[in-house]
Amino acid sequence: MRIDWDEYKEFKKYSIRNDNFEILLDFIKSYYNMSSPREIYTTLHEDETAKMMLKKRNIVDAEGLEAFLFDL
Repeated sequence: MRIDWDEYKEFKKYSIRNDNFEILLDFIKSYYNMSSPREIYTTLHEDETAKMMLKKRNIVDAEGLEAFLFDL
């Protein structure tokens, strides 16, 4: 699955969050109806831009993403 960045940009206009990565997570959960950290991580890891966002936050696996989501 590919992230639809045009739809993300539209979604971002209405988000109350300031962090692009948090907005992306909300977008994926909402637009693609995903809730599993493993599914979300796989989607992010397959996209170069999203992969950079993961790397910036030192998230290297689904468990790391789950911990990040828990802190939101």
